[in-house]
Amino acid sequence: MKWTKTLIPTLREVPQDAEARSHILMVRAGFIRKLTAGVYSYLPLGLRVMDKITNIIREEMNSHGANEVLLPALHPPELWKQTGRYNDLGEVLIKFIDRHKKEGILGPTHEEVITSLVANEVRSYKQLPLNLYQIQTKFRDEARPRFGIVRSKEFIMKDAYSFDKDTDGLNESYKKMYEAYCNIFSRCGLDYIAVEADPGFMGGNVSHEFMIPSEIGEDVIVLCPSCKYAASKEVAAILKKDKTQGSSKAQKLEPIKEVKTPDTTTIEKVSNLLKCPPEKMAKTLIYKADEKPTAVLVRGDHEINDGKLKRYLKCDHLELADEKTIKEVTGGPLGFSGPVGLKGIRLVADYDIADLANFVTGANKKDLHLMNVNLDRDFKVKEFADLRYVTDKDTCPKCQKPIQVKVAIEVGHTFKLGTKYSKALGAKYLDEKGKEQPMIMGCYGIGVNRIAAAAIEQSNDKDGIIWPASISPFQVVIIPVNSAEEKLMALAEEIYADLQGKGMDVILDDRDERAGIKFKDADLIGFPYQVVVSDRHIKDGNVEIKARKTNERSIVKKEEVFGSLKHL
Repeated sequence: MKWTKTLIPTLREVPQDAEARSHILMVRAGFIRKLTAGVYSYLPLGLRVMDKITNIIREEMNSHGANEVLLPALHPPELWKQTGRYNDLGEVLIKFIDRHKKEGILGPTHEEVITSLVANEVRSYKQLPLNLYQIQTKFRDEARPRFGIVRSKEFIMKDAYSFDKDTDGLNESYKKMYEAYCNIFSRCGLDYIAVEADPGFMGGNVSHEFMIPSEIGEDVIVLCPSCKYAASKEVAAILKKDKTQGSSKAQKLEPIKEVKTPDTTTIEKVSNLLKCPPEKMAKTLIYKADEKPTAVLVRGDHEINDGKLKRYLKCDHLELADEKTIKEVTGGPLGFSGPVGLKGIRLVADYDIADLANFVTGANKKDLHLMNVNLDRDFKVKEFADLRYVTDKDTCPKCQKPIQVKVAIEVGHTFKLGTKYSKALGAKYLDEKGKEQPMIMGCYGIGVNRIAAAAIEQSNDKDGIIWPASISPFQVVIIPVNSAEEKLMALAEEIYADLQGKGMDVILDDRDERAGIKFKDADLIGFPYQVVVSDRHIKDGNVEIKARKTNERSIVKKEEVFGSLKHL
């Protein structure tokens, strides 16, 4: 490819609406252009990066036994209603009404569509296992698109779906996909971490996320440097303490008393008013679990993890109760709920509540709280569980050593779905005895766009992008410092033709621009290697090779350029 024959509109200024380093550099380097909020066009260099990533994905998926398909982006709502996700995803679904007054959905994911397809085509255990994947554009009505292509409304995703006859088969399929994912991210040059994760609205009971630590990450991961435990914030476990070590066992229990707290409905406000630290307080939240009111108790400085709570309660639907329900079950208004005096409602407490003594809670009365509340004396709890999010003050649940809490970008997610979709959509097969059974499913997604953005977030400097060679738009750029000099251009063209003929991915910067502009653009775009053709070295039949990542330079004979690059 010659620079003058393609579209590479580099910019010197930082885009006003760009926050993340990857977003800034992809716009400045001419990879993407914004059409509207959360929607981007991919220019030639950007598309080349996407193509290289998808080629790596295809090679690994194919070699691990998956077969590529292409599914519709336009979905009928009936499929989504059958699985219940029409309501679960809510405003994330992009819906429209066509000229025939029928509703359509632009697919955010394809579990419903692929399961419906397989349900109609697979009949026997002899046709299983089956793994189908696609690379497709997805659509989600993100409330707040951010960071360029990291969180957008329209994005490219690789999603795969495995169908097995039993759990052993699913485990084998899952293992293959996990290995494929490790290979994909390694080949893309990413320093990734695989963590235990929450299946969320996808369903199932086993899940892993593939994370790239980054300051712009919107996910939180928990890591143990000692034993290598790794989990997402949604599932990271809290070590259950020995109750005999609790401070409640050592303190004198003070008399309970009611105190006025007018218009004070938050932990922060109550803490300031009563001069009591949040860790000496307990907040009581009223939930509706499958429409049944449930009171949940957690320490004031902690945050309830709805995912953990939902799994513990084994409910299908979980939401915070409305003000009317709170009034009915506690007798008091929103913001003043407490465990003392609660009757006729299930009460569940986080482990750390057992460690408190003389703590503050709501009084179930307007503008009132209770001080010196104590477990067992003032109220009873029969159920304790791990119900909160981990903090950096916690220890590893496996080795009890210190942990690290980091933000990260999710680039891949794998799920053991089980039979959630196959049962809802009738994906069944006849087993060896002729008995009908639901297929056991797995699901495996990769954010293609996010791989590109994550690679830039991990590898850049003040001058621009530093691409891994495997996904760079071109591996080599040839830079004649003066395109007006025939000898320089002739040698540049000769090297360009030689490298191209030997299968190397190369671009020739044949623009009539100053050398400084060419060098700045090459660094900004991040080509791994630059071959510089200049008057300084041509007289000796030499050229200069610069490695973008290390800035190391070497002088080689023009005949040795290919060999030198191949060695690098």
